[in-house]
Amino acid sequence: MVISSSRAASPVIANILMVAIVVILAAIISVLALGFTDEANQPGPIVGQSSGELVTQDGNDGGKVNITHIAGDTLSASNLEIAVDAQEACGKSGRLVNLPASGGDPVPTSEYVRGDDIFDNSYNSVSGPIGEAGGQWQAGETATFRLASSECELDSGESITVRVVHTPTNSVVIKQTLTAT
Repeated sequence: MVISSSRAASPVIANILMVAIVVILAAIISVLALGFTDEANQPGPIVGQSSGELVTQDGNDGGKVNITHIAGDTLSASNLEIAVDAQEACGKSGRLVNLPASGGDPVPTSEYVRGDDIFDNSYNSVSGPIGEAGGQWQAGETATFRLASSECELDSGESITVRVVHTPTNSVVIKQTLTAT
């Protein structure tokens, strides 16, 4: 006499389905985790050398900051922010964002400024590749912006720190501590 039972197949099928679900979930999680770490580990552009200059305010003309990208990769202005730490000089710090500040009147307004608005908001206060439409900052080019004397008065000998940040990788590609001359 042969006894057949359909109950014996249920635990085997359940185990196979359970293993299949675990394998699929592990594959999905590993793809997501590896994908995110690949993006996080991408290096920022390399700037081999840079220089800077800070000229004190002269009358209504704000402190002029020149940052020269001397050697390294070309930087796309749309992937950059410029952070200015003037805590020692005037107790303020601000960032130029949403670059390039382009158009017929590329002034840093609320669209282009985060933190303290220490930037000069007059005509042509931002120039070079950070003030041009489609700005590509190549080696040998200088980006210029001005600090407003009404917001951050700089005397000769006072220092500020300027950082150029590559936003996709959150890496600082240029860091210059500048002393007003």
